Amino acid sequence: MTMDPLKLLGWTEIILRLGSAVFIGALLGVNRELRGKPAGLRTNALVALGAALTTLASIGISLGAEAGQAADANAVSRAVQGIITGVGFIGAGVIIRDNSGTRIHGLTTAATIWLSAALGILCGAGVWSGALVGTGFTLLVLVIGRPFEKFLHRKFPKLTEENHDEHPNS
Repeated sequence: MTMDPLKLLGWTEIILRLGSAVFIGALLGVNRELRGKPAGLRTNALVALGAALTTLASIGISLGAEAGQAADANAVSRAVQGIITGVGFIGAGVIIRDNSGTRIHGLTTAATIWLSAALGILCGAGVWSGALVGTGFTLLVLVIGRPFEKFLHRKFPKLTEENHDEHPNS
């Protein structure tokens, strides 16, 4: 037996949760899109939406025993684990090793896909503070991380030559 999240939350809350997941995923995807990466706006928005939908569904299923009862944490936890595992396979599809085997491309894009799912989970569960702070930190890393890496490469060229295995444009 399931509890329809619509009856529990109402249209406004469901639209807010799913819409915020799409918005956050798209926001992260814009960064990847502007850098010409294979997983951009649509991919990240859909990953976040899928994660939010799965989270909402798991909350509805876990509440199915009796209306007003607390969500079964184990059921929700299993759904979250499944999302994170499944999205890992999508992320793996954008990771490429060059012919020499010394450089890896796409790690940042894969991490962004994974984060889109995690933020979608937070939106689906209605954990707004976590979704907001997580989005802020993610955008901070995506926007400021690359210039900071370039600065470190200029400042400490010998250290970064030996240890840098990701493409500088990822």
